[in-house]
Amino acid sequence: MNANRHETSGPTRTQQITLRGPAELADALPFMLGFHPTDSVVLVALHGERGRFGGRVRLGIPSSPREWASTADHLAECLVGGGARIGARPDGIVVFLCQDPAPGETGRCVMERLRPFAQRLRTACGALDIPVYEALCISDGLYFSYCCPDARCCPPDGTPLALSGTTVMAATAAYAGVRLRGTLRDMEARLKPAGGPGEEEQRAALDAAAASIVPRVLEGSEDRGRVEVREETLRLAREILRRFTRSKDPKAPKASKMPAGTAHPAGVTIPGKAGAGTTEDDAADDALITSDEAATLILGLQDRVTRDRAAEWMEGWEGTAALRLWRVLARRCVTPYQEHAAAPLTLVGWTAWSTGDEPTARVALGLALDADPEYVFAQLLHQACNEGLDPESLRSCLRSERDSRAASQQAAPASSRRVRMRASHRQGARPALGRAGRQTGTRDRRAAAGVRPGGPAADRPGSGSPRQGGQRCSRSGR
Repeated sequence: MNANRHETSGPTRTQQITLRGPAELADALPFMLGFHPTDSVVLVALHGERGRFGGRVRLGIPSSPREWASTADHLAECLVGGGARIGARPDGIVVFLCQDPAPGETGRCVMERLRPFAQRLRTACGALDIPVYEALCISDGLYFSYCCPDARCCPPDGTPLALSGTTVMAATAAYAGVRLRGTLRDMEARLKPAGGPGEEEQRAALDAAAASIVPRVLEGSEDRGRVEVREETLRLAREILRRFTRSKDPKAPKASKMPAGTAHPAGVTIPGKAGAGTTEDDAADDALITSDEAATLILGLQDRVTRDRAAEWMEGWEGTAALRLWRVLARRCVTPYQEHAAAPLTLVGWTAWSTGDEPTARVALGLALDADPEYVFAQLLHQACNEGLDPESLRSCLRSERDSRAASQQAAPASSRRVRMRASHRQGARPALGRAGRQTGTRDRRAAAGVRPGGPAADRPGSGSPRQGGQRCSRSGR
């Protein structure tokens, strides 16, 4: 399930847009989500007398009608309960059901088939004392109202959606620089394996990496193997981040298996901006990483500490390059390694959320939970997005971890230098101790630190240091 942060109804904090009627509500839905939902149920919270838009939740429509009742209850509780936890309990809800017709099916058929689901959603919200002001079905370029009985404004055969870019919402969004990212299906396709001839090569690379890495992690003594794999994974990931940022440079390193004639991506893209991230960009990013490199990173990121350290690449040029890298790795999790995609998909979600691309974050976190419903990091991030939290709190935490680790690494060499200096002082003192043991003065003998005058060091004049046997005798008291 995916959810947006609580927002005002306009694209900016100061701009307000008034929507009147089902037609404008249907047109506004993609702008509220950042993409065109496909095969989705969406609930949007309304606040205040004027119905200001608030939180929203999205979920794929369950294929089995037997799941509709439980899904409706869960969605209503998520939206209402999440708003209550942050002090923004909704005053009303708008429901959207979006699904394309199956072969041989019309938009009206879709609307009638989903009518029981819409009714169940209305009763689930009503059970929580929140009214549903409107419930719309959007299918085949038409919208249908489940609430309006007036055939003059909401005819039973549906009403055509407004032409793209011709509404007040579209004009305001364009003025504010807001761009849609295509359909939900398109966004998900960028994060899933595409198939094709390279899939078998990637599967073989994953098999080989698993056979090499997993034994090192599980059988290494005192976690030494795990630490070594962690450092190797992070070192390779950093190298690829730099490779991405230099992709415009003809002298930039190229992957050894890059197909001839493949174009490089057009520099570093900015998440959330228009034109950022196309199929051509993804193909170019894929070409910069070999199958073996991708397999090594995918297996390495299954370690929680490794993943958390990789999450520190969350802003600036690192965040931009990391988002591209995690997308590539998510696309390389081919069968039977689908569950391994939870780690890179969660990193996509976190990095996108941290860099301001909330639509991509919601889609990626939803896919991460599809891959592994028990993946804790994805669950926590998903809940944080649902409740409209600010990612800065987590960014601060990760910065503190990174700074603490850097400080410890800087302190470690200084400590080792002090140890070496103490050791060198002890080694340099040994000849003096030996010579003092051959003196007759009591003070000098005390300075000999327990070396007997009659021991082996005294038997060999000129010996620079006592032998181990003499030291044992002095410690044993014999």
